[in-house]
Amino acid sequence: MSLQQVINEDMKNAMRAKDSARLLTIRMLTAAMKQKEVDERVTLTDADVLAIVDKLVKQRRDSVAAFEKAARPDLVDKEQAEIGILSAYLPKALSEAEIADEIAQAIAALGASGPAAMGKVMAELKPRLAGRADMTRVSGMVKAALIA
Repeated sequence: MSLQQVINEDMKNAMRAKDSARLLTIRMLTAAMKQKEVDERVTLTDADVLAIVDKLVKQRRDSVAAFEKAARPDLVDKEQAEIGILSAYLPKALSEAEIADEIAQAIAALGASGPAAMGKVMAELKPRLAGRADMTRVSGMVKAALIA
């Protein structure tokens, strides 16, 4: 069963359970998926769906930071609930050690050295780590590994 089918089943279950918060979040996700399908005229793969979910989670985290700054605990709670629902569709996050191991493997496979190879290494890592690691954190780790 594809991730898109799982999401659609979860939406039906949320409707049956009358879980309005979950239903609203899943509908927002399906709207984002349909928007991408229409804009790019493609059928989404699981990797595409993961990228959309990851993007939506990142947006929610940014919103949480902004709402905390503005002293809006009601909106912080709402956004964190949405993060929890969306995070269920993401694969298990990698630990620092696992990310470092993936970086070392990519650098060794490419024979990369120096900061000039950063783009090649990131291009190699992006599909492998999509949805399982924060790519900005990975970028910093790659940069440190290439400089060392």
